[in-house]
Amino acid sequence: MTTSPTVFELWCLIVGALLIAMALSGTLLKRLPISSALLYLGVGYGLGPGGLAFLSPDPFAHTVLLERMAEIAVLISLFAVGLKLELPLASKRWRLPVRLASVSMVLTVALIALIGVEGLGLSPGAAILLGAILAPTDPVLASDVQVTEASARDRLRLSLTGEGALNDGAAFPFVMLGLGLLGLHELGESGWRWVAVDVVWSIAAGLAIGGGLGWLIGKLVVYLRKRHRESVGLEEFLALGLIALSYGLALVCHSYGFLAVFAAGIALGRVKEPAGHRELPAVANGLSPQDAKEKLATHPELAGVYLTREVLNFNEQLERIAEVALVLVVGAMLSYVTLPANIVGFCLLLFLVVRPLSVYIGLIGAPVGDNQRALIAWFGIRGIGSIYYLMYAINHELPRDIAEQLLAFTLPAVAASIVLHGISVTPLMARYTRKGAEAGG
Repeated sequence: MTTSPTVFELWCLIVGALLIAMALSGTLLKRLPISSALLYLGVGYGLGPGGLAFLSPDPFAHTVLLERMAEIAVLISLFAVGLKLELPLASKRWRLPVRLASVSMVLTVALIALIGVEGLGLSPGAAILLGAILAPTDPVLASDVQVTEASARDRLRLSLTGEGALNDGAAFPFVMLGLGLLGLHELGESGWRWVAVDVVWSIAAGLAIGGGLGWLIGKLVVYLRKRHRESVGLEEFLALGLIALSYGLALVCHSYGFLAVFAAGIALGRVKEPAGHRELPAVANGLSPQDAKEKLATHPELAGVYLTREVLNFNEQLERIAEVALVLVVGAMLSYVTLPANIVGFCLLLFLVVRPLSVYIGLIGAPVGDNQRALIAWFGIRGIGSIYYLMYAINHELPRDIAEQLLAFTLPAVAASIVLHGISVTPLMARYTRKGAEAGG
């Protein structure tokens, strides 16, 4: 007797085939003018209501689940980015990312809000909210333009990496401002509460909490390993525990958890000794792999670098899995959107006017070459962070008509970004590399 496969069995086949195909074609994709996210987006659309209907992520029926999924994906990515950067706070190399995540991001919010009010007919609160949703660039989907190690000094990659991590938290005040103007969040008389709590306290406390926890836990683990040969292994638990602890404590203290997790990653990466940038020695002296790992983990000079390498390797694997899941969902959600008549013009303004203008103004006088400035202006990748903020707003009792308007502009903008940046990243970055990255400091 034969029976048709269940939904679960079909999903096992689909997910298994997709993951194996991506693993086998990973090297090939790096040479083609196409990103993995672009493929996930297409597969997601095919699995959604517009195709086989195996995936039905109704953005209004599953808002809490979608918010949590996007939230987890962003947290994993922010922690990984922090580990890669591991820059001291006093480093001059922070100047470009900070300018992009502050001046340029504020300009982006303002310009999108202006378009929303004058061109889309949105109220000021809804327009600012749309600007806050679409202003952050994405650390999840920007792996092809990120730094790969802390020693990388290229201004282009460093700027885009730092910006994507910082502005995922720095956009939160404007989300709260938009909700406040819509009557869904307390701003205080003349906006005093928004400035004091949503801007000053939440940003400063988030960074302090994450940085403090990352430094403390990193130092403790390295001390226990070097002095007592304890707390060896289970770097996966350490990574997930530090993400959860810093995020949870930041939320309890009414600060921004995204910034806390990013700061925790940076602080953990800073537990390396001066020898930390050296390559780890190969397994030798007849030791088994397990004994060699334990020797490295407890080595007086290499314990710190081994810890951060292991945590980063685990986190990067999680990041890839999260990317697959979220971009599939974004692709499937596209079927729930009725495209506005002016969506093409809006996306063109976002990518060709708003982003370049905000970057060029934000980087006035900065030591950045023309080629780097142009690429920074182009690679303002929108993605999972925007999905999170959209679902966050919907879950804060956003009126249905406003939610539908924001959804109709956010999802197509994210999808367009995945397509346009996914097609252009390989040839543009290859050309940039051939010409030689301009020296940074």
